[in-house]
Amino acid sequence: MDKVYHFSAPGRTEIGGNHTDHQHGCVIAAAVDMETTAEVTLNGTNVIRVDSEGYKPVEIDIGDLKIREEEKNTTAALIRGVAAAFAQRGYKLAGFDAKVKSTVLPGSGLSSSAAFEVLIGRILNGLFANGEVSAIEIAQIGQYAENVYYGKPSGLMDQMASSVGGLVFIDFHDPKTPIVEKVDYDFAHSGYTLCTIDSGADHADLTDEYAAMPIEMIKVAAFFGKEVLREVDEQEFYAKIAEIRKETGDRAVLRAIHFFNENRRVQMQVRALKNDNFDAFLHYVNESGMASWTLLQNVIPAGYIEKQDMAFTIALCQQLLGGEGAVRVHGGGFAGTALAFVPNERFGQFKEAVEAVLGADHCHKLQITENSPELA
Repeated sequence: MDKVYHFSAPGRTEIGGNHTDHQHGCVIAAAVDMETTAEVTLNGTNVIRVDSEGYKPVEIDIGDLKIREEEKNTTAALIRGVAAAFAQRGYKLAGFDAKVKSTVLPGSGLSSSAAFEVLIGRILNGLFANGEVSAIEIAQIGQYAENVYYGKPSGLMDQMASSVGGLVFIDFHDPKTPIVEKVDYDFAHSGYTLCTIDSGADHADLTDEYAAMPIEMIKVAAFFGKEVLREVDEQEFYAKIAEIRKETGDRAVLRAIHFFNENRRVQMQVRALKNDNFDAFLHYVNESGMASWTLLQNVIPAGYIEKQDMAFTIALCQQLLGGEGAVRVHGGGFAGTALAFVPNERFGQFKEAVEAVLGADHCHKLQITENSPELA
């Protein structure tokens, strides 16, 4: 009987730093107790077969790892991209069959795609690289697959949080060598329950909306001859803001303002947690949520009038919380989930009230989980 290997990768939650990573900014993120798992057997061929529960099986030939335009936005592209990155590093790959199951729901805001990329990276690392590839490099490989093969211009936060595990502060000033620091704070003792609330809206048709955020921020950076906003001097930005408006339009300017404020706010959130000042931390979470709505503008897709699922979800949660705790858009935005911190004694009532309006199983309690010893 063929030997069966077991691998897993967790979903992630973004605690702070909404759309800062692609501008080489700072984030706080965490691996959570929803994961993607695989049972893997070598198959003696040159074909990687991935059979994910609920989806059609996907096959790629490791003899051909070139980018395929017709594969953009597909699972095959992610697998091929991760495999290509390992092959480029000199590792000899072989075919295998992987049966994949996931409790990281697609569109949940917990980054099912990053968990999948990290899972494939861990499989290849375990089977063919003798575990030599670090958690940070596996994350970078996942981002490479998503950016280059899949065709989505994402930052590195999702993959890094899934790959590294626990609660982490990440500074992407140099994305080739990001600074990753464990944040020693136990949310279980905060008196609040961390949860996501599913808005019911789908990400599927929103690729252009997501792509516009980094594109517009980069336009502002380009005004100064820079590649990303992290390289732009904030005082110089405000000194020339009237000229920038004419060059880039208002939305790009507002999104740049968000970046500067949010990047600073992440560091204030970390300081609040280190000082065990959870009230200050919650204040910054709410502040971040309002900035995402008004400046970053990733709550309501452009032109959507009748369907404003995320805005409705956040407003509902705010009413139910009545000024306690915190709620904000989570992850990419527009669809998927909101993130909330709910007082422990009110969580049962909160979940019941949310699901009475949005539907059963729309409120998910999360726990932060350690999953990699590499940065312990």
